[in-house]
Amino acid sequence: MGDLRELLRQTAPRNAKSTPPIPSHYASAVQLSMPKRRPRQQRPASDKPASRRDGPPRVRIVGGKFRGRLLAYHGDPRTRPMKDRTREAVFNLVGPAVEGMLAIDLFAGTGALGLEALSRGAARALLIERHVPTLKVLRQNIATLEVGEVTDSLAADAFHWGLRPNLSGDRPWLVFCSPPYDFYVERQDDMLQLIAGLIEAAPTGSLVVVESDNRFDTDSLPGEAWDVRKYAPAVVALYEKTADQQ
Repeated sequence: MGDLRELLRQTAPRNAKSTPPIPSHYASAVQLSMPKRRPRQQRPASDKPASRRDGPPRVRIVGGKFRGRLLAYHGDPRTRPMKDRTREAVFNLVGPAVEGMLAIDLFAGTGALGLEALSRGAARALLIERHVPTLKVLRQNIATLEVGEVTDSLAADAFHWGLRPNLSGDRPWLVFCSPPYDFYVERQDDMLQLIAGLIEAAPTGSLVVVESDNRFDTDSLPGEAWDVRKYAPAVVALYEKTADQQ
């Protein structure tokens, strides 16, 4: 019997033996050597970095020699710059005809439309803005792009100026009429009179770009053959004055 027990002890697999426990002083040393995690603290809302959505949208030149240049914009909702993608679509419609034209922005705001025209080859730009704080921003953008020699900024009401444009020369105009959308509701008769007067005064080959929203019926625009496109929420209408429309 004793021989049998000795034989079983010698042939038993080694892994059958239980692993000896780790001494308690070793376990304490391991725990002390491990770095402690600090609890994550919630950053106050006021300390969070501001995202682009927190401020006014960026306004930039989208084509031509000034492509990518940022323009100052104070965020006043009355200014409402035309969206970059809409402005790009408008100049795709205008095409190379912009070269050598006189760009006239009736409700200039930041000046983005007129400055975009200069970037794409317009000879000169006339930017009209009656709101004095916005006019200061507009002139800042003119200085930033260093186009003061070919740009005139006028502190005036577009409706009054449009009655007597008094522009000399036969250089074709590229007229931008992009006012606050509410004007097409609250001052629709004034808007139609302004557009009609400019079409009549413009030299042959001139282009008129009208931006509104879907509250305005573009069928009421003076003249014929308007090219109307929708870039929601904007509705853009383009008109070209030809020789037979004198």
